[in-house]
Amino acid sequence: MQISLATLSIIGVLGLVGIGLYALLAAEHMIKVIIALQIMAKGAIMAFVAAGQVNGQVNTGQSLALTVIVADTIVAVVGLSLAVQARRFIGSMNIRDLSNLKR
Repeated sequence: MQISLATLSIIGVLGLVGIGLYALLAAEHMIKVIIALQIMAKGAIMAFVAAGQVNGQVNTGQSLALTVIVADTIVAVVGLSLAVQARRFIGSMNIRDLSNLKR
């Protein structure tokens, strides 16, 4: 029995999104949350490329994937800068400690 490329792509996409979602829900450290978001974004990129290939519109899928890469990079940079500022003010990168930031 031979597995088609589309089926293999769907398995990969669901694996990446599932692992990213689990890591996002289980993480308490800010850097781990950013890494989990990166994993989920890689799953979305893979989904766009696979959908474009299945529909015969590879260029469209790759264009959407590039858009996701740019947006994902911006989210990562902003998240890392917030983590650095939280570390500077709180002294920890634990998400639970952010509730102490009340004025």
